[in-house]
Amino acid sequence: MRVPTLSCLAEAVIVSSLFANLAAAQVKYSTWMASSIMSRSQGIMTGKGGSSELLQAGITQRALTALVAQYPHDNVTAGARAYVQRSAASVAPFTLNASYDALAYPLDRLSTGNAMLSLYSASDASTSTFRPAADALRLSIDLNRRNPEGGLWYFTYPQWSYLDGMYSFAPFYTVYTVGTAGSSGSDANATAALDDVDFQLDLLWTHTRNATTGLLAHGYDASKTAVWANPSTGASPHVWGRSLGWYAVALVETLEALPKSACTVRGNVLEKLRLLAGALVEAVDPVTGGWWQVLDQPGRAGNYIESSGSAMFAYALLKGARLGYLGGANATLAAKATQVGVRGHGYLTQTFLVKEANGTLGYNGTVSVCSLNSTASYEYYVGQPINYNSVLGSAAYVLASLEVEQLQIS
Repeated sequence: MRVPTLSCLAEAVIVSSLFANLAAAQVKYSTWMASSIMSRSQGIMTGKGGSSELLQAGITQRALTALVAQYPHDNVTAGARAYVQRSAASVAPFTLNASYDALAYPLDRLSTGNAMLSLYSASDASTSTFRPAADALRLSIDLNRRNPEGGLWYFTYPQWSYLDGMYSFAPFYTVYTVGTAGSSGSDANATAALDDVDFQLDLLWTHTRNATTGLLAHGYDASKTAVWANPSTGASPHVWGRSLGWYAVALVETLEALPKSACTVRGNVLEKLRLLAGALVEAVDPVTGGWWQVLDQPGRAGNYIESSGSAMFAYALLKGARLGYLGGANATLAAKATQVGVRGHGYLTQTFLVKEANGTLGYNGTVSVCSLNSTASYEYYVGQPINYNSVLGSAAYVLASLEVEQLQIS
């Protein structure tokens, strides 16, 4: 964080002193990066940050919530817990009107719902808007436009579905459904909702997966009329790292939220995760241990190792292995996934972390938003700007760091 005016000098001194102490104490990278994110006031909704602002809030909330759960007694925990509530409070006004405000944003809007559900307390007035806002997000799923197959539009682009949206949609819809099924008195409604989670994940899998590599393209056009659409499947032509990262994380976090009674859905999601994990282990760059911006074009001129997708893959592989999801018939997959995830995290730490003069940690190498509202060509993906301190990358790095630190603790 760079302080531009003299009026902020006192605050800068405090921040610099805090992070100098953290560095001297060799604070864990998860804690150090999380503290840095908070010092930059990232993940706070302003309404002026573009269509990805809700996703920035959602991934920040997710990372800090995971940190609080893993380190309930650390010095930064109370501040992180309060920051999640601050972020959720900033989001609530933008999501309360499901028929207008919420649908003005992509499916990414749903990434903010889990924190609202966990923070809401009927006895705490400061959280009074959280449950209505979460309910509005849930209603927005019913109002979201769908293609003729029933696939959710990612945003306003007719008939287009993106991998990206599953990170926000699938875990939230699952957590909301499981949390309200008992009080709703309708098991049929809960079953239908979880079946829809399974269905949306499967539509993208069916339309975008390359049977040879096991990797999934960015998205598909159900009408097959987009300039980039495959005439047979509707799929876009390339595998964008971060979009597949969102999907991989969605599989892991949905499995974590699914009840054991949802046997069919769990089995379907688990099978996808194991197949994708194996493909990601194969797709990792053997030289660096990271993953390419365009995964189906490794080593091609202009391509590069990208830091947000790499962090998401490391997180999904490590967490999937830790929770026992990568066992099954291939007992070696979990060991490979752990090895690859740890190595990938190490490469991110060595390559993309920047220790600022004030003691905060910066994060480099994160590509800006890539949209299918483009040519979706190779040149498009490798030509998008690289953002410094994008929270889409740094928050994913916090999640990957937490998994590595769990290995170190055990």
